[in-house]
Amino acid sequence: MLNPFKRKQKENELRDENRLPPGQSLTQKFPVLHYGPTPQTDINSWDLRVFGAVEEEVSWNWEEFNKLPRTKIVMDIHCVTRWSKFDTEWEGVSIKTLIDEGFIKPKPEAKFVVQHCEYNYTTNTPIEAVVRDNFLLATHFDGKPLTVEHGWPLRGVTGSFADRSEEKTIYLWKGGKWLRGLEFRADDKLGFWEVNGYSNEADVWKEQRFSRRGW
Repeated sequence: MLNPFKRKQKENELRDENRLPPGQSLTQKFPVLHYGPTPQTDINSWDLRVFGAVEEEVSWNWEEFNKLPRTKIVMDIHCVTRWSKFDTEWEGVSIKTLIDEGFIKPKPEAKFVVQHCEYNYTTNTPIEAVVRDNFLLATHFDGKPLTVEHGWPLRGVTGSFADRSEEKTIYLWKGGKWLRGLEFRADDKLGFWEVNGYSNEADVWKEQRFSRRGW
């Protein structure tokens, strides 16, 4: 754990490297934030469903999902509550890879993806956001399976790469914990926090935290 002086020094270094977005602060911890209770998932009955504007609906149970092509990435993550955590290591499945290799076949009219999570929680993004290299369906963090508090068995995670500051980055809430479904849509449909006043765009570098509608 960095002492306060060294933490501030590290923040300044990250800012000079264009890695610390405006309004954000460095954290060494991994704060736990979510709405509602933590689900008690039965992995034997768990599945992930892909539906909506796709050529063929598909679902995978836990064993099947873990046989899909795997990806490891290291990226910085940024929470709308103003903390950023750097050089985090994730492992999971890339939606881009699933589309490129034909596991998911979006229809031409598919422009948006809604992530459906436990307890009917949702969050929405343009399809472009989930097919970037900086979006992952994650099963592991820091070399270990996700903890329940951080979304086990599966969550969406999105962030920024240290060497690609030009790539669009959205806040971490746009990756849903306890993920159970991906709905491809021709039209947008606001998710839980988006309905409740959070920005639909959520661009980290533009500090798009809240919508004018709600705040």
